[in-house]
Amino acid sequence: MNINIRRMTAKDKASVAEMMRVFYSSDAVSTNGSNEIFSNDIDNCINDNPYLEGFIIEVNCATVGYGMIAKSFSTEFGKPCIWIEDIYIKDEYRGHGYGSCFLNYIENKYKNSILRLEVEAENERALHVYKKCGFDTLPYMEMKKLT
Repeated sequence: MNINIRRMTAKDKASVAEMMRVFYSSDAVSTNGSNEIFSNDIDNCINDNPYLEGFIIEVNCATVGYGMIAKSFSTEFGKPCIWIEDIYIKDEYRGHGYGSCFLNYIENKYKNSILRLEVEAENERALHVYKKCGFDTLPYMEMKKLT
């Protein structure tokens, strides 16, 4: 297996947008997103935005998925916080460890950070991967307000 994880580029925009449409219309995500949001997310991954990074996961030069991370600081843990915003592996490539490879890549790239992610409770396959990679469940609810 020749796996490569690289930064997202402008050439990846159409491919990532299509994967996002599939991902955000699945049961793995509680919101549906929109083409405008997907385009904005991808644009911010490929420009100089210091808070968002996008990655392409390739195997033998074929795109098998993508990931996006957001950067912040956690005063709760006293260290940088890396939010794994999106991690998507195409159906035909699931179960081969590519998601775990991406998580390990991020962990190695951002040492001495807290890694956080959200997962739908019903997404048993993802829960298994995350637990296998050392993630624990936090005992509190997260809230949001859009402005």
